[in-house]
Amino acid sequence: MAQSLENPRILAIHAHPDDVEIQCAGTLALLKRKGCTIVIATMTPGDKGSAELGPDEIAAVRRAEARKAADMLGAEYICLEFRDLSIDIVHESRQRVTEAIRKARPDIVITAPPIDYMSDHESTSRLVRDSCFNCAVPNYATHQWDPAPVMEKIPALYYVDPIEGVDWYGEPVPYDFIVDISDTFELKLEMLACHESQREWLRRQHGMDEYLDSCRRWSRSRGSEVGTEYGEGFRQHKGHPYPHDNVLLELLRTS
Repeated sequence: MAQSLENPRILAIHAHPDDVEIQCAGTLALLKRKGCTIVIATMTPGDKGSAELGPDEIAAVRRAEARKAADMLGAEYICLEFRDLSIDIVHESRQRVTEAIRKARPDIVITAPPIDYMSDHESTSRLVRDSCFNCAVPNYATHQWDPAPVMEKIPALYYVDPIEGVDWYGEPVPYDFIVDISDTFELKLEMLACHESQREWLRRQHGMDEYLDSCRRWSRSRGSEVGTEYGEGFRQHKGHPYPHDNVLLELLRTS
């Protein structure tokens, strides 16, 4: 049995605006209902997500879209201001992510999976994993002008599904559990719809003209595996010395 948390704080951090909405917004909405404080973070502002606007222009648009989506949930939104296709796994990147985690003070961190279809997602996963460890190391300095205090412990760490639930070879990636998001799916879809700039980009770049419908199909597919209408899959990081208690599932089960 996981130890109960008082005033739980959740940090959902993924690579780009709309990644969190696609992969775990339904679960975040359930956690918000439980009284959790939610922080949504993106590594980049999506500065390369347009064929018409320049990097600064589309970044401003996408930050605003991400903030609008977070507002619908009553969550805080922050951007770490990396740049698309340039998230490198280096010491300076770990410092930046560690500082963001220390400022958010999460009990639970939800992030990108280690294996996914593109480098920004995978680099995010690795940096967040490393930084969850670093955030509780007293002598690990982030060299910010006003650094957040060191955390008392490593937060519980969870990975969302990769896109379409598959690895580089199209093989299914295992999950530990699926959350029933049937009650919050419409809010998830409304949050995703805030990212209006992405429909044209995905249609041009990835041949996707079903931004919301593809999300509905995938959520329905995950839900069908556990007998619910819609679901979101998660896998917990259980390597030494990360927490092993499934505090996320315990929170969702509490009345």
